Amino acid sequence: MPEGDSVFRTARMLHSALAGQRLTTADLRVPAHATADLTGRQVLEVLPRGKHLLARFEGGLTLHTHQRMDGRWSTYGSSERWDGGPSWQIRAVLGNAGHTAVGYRLPVVELLRTEDEQRAVGHLGPDLLGPDWDAAEALERLSKDPGRPLVLALLDQRNLAGIGNVYANELCFLAGAAPWTPYGEVARPERTVALARRLLWLNRLRPGHTTTGDTRSDRRNWVYGRTGQPCRRCGTRIARSTAGDPPQDRVAFWCPRCQP
Repeated sequence: MPEGDSVFRTARMLHSALAGQRLTTADLRVPAHATADLTGRQVLEVLPRGKHLLARFEGGLTLHTHQRMDGRWSTYGSSERWDGGPSWQIRAVLGNAGHTAVGYRLPVVELLRTEDEQRAVGHLGPDLLGPDWDAAEALERLSKDPGRPLVLALLDQRNLAGIGNVYANELCFLAGAAPWTPYGEVARPERTVALARRLLWLNRLRPGHTTTGDTRSDRRNWVYGRTGQPCRRCGTRIARSTAGDPPQDRVAFWCPRCQP
């Protein structure tokens, strides 16, 4: 599932291609909205909310989408060939005279009134990349379940929105805490929350989810995806397991020495 910084870049891409233009093509290929006609409406803006995307149109309508594990938005020029997958995987098409945005394999495609957006995203905690980011509220939400494993608390979008598996595991390492450490036992959790904001903000305009400061593809992360490789700090082999109960369990990477 894309991390919040990836969704931020997708929103930026869609906004650049669509905002301020009237739709000449609009096709929502899901049963609930197959007859909806957005043609002729101006796209006002496309913005991220955590891992969700909100495309707002004139007339008070919003297209809410979520990419989850397999979804993807791509944009194409008027003469470019669509190459994101076979046509039967397309769930949404929004186009104007110059660009077309195509949503492939989107598991969530919901057309709703803009005034009802909270119904889709109102459950989310403070958005790490949002203009209304509120660290104090995020900490308050996290503290309501002090016994919850840190990695799961960070992944819960109701606490703070935008963290996925990569950042959750990397933040545990940077906090010096094993993924299963109860949140209430983490020293200075406010530093972890502040670091989460800083990492996503620094990566919002570049791919790779860099947490080490080194953007080379094989040096970006401390522990995520590095099973069996030496820890960059102490040389201990990185371990891998899971956190949480199936089917909601999540992958966990950690250094047994740096994260006792």
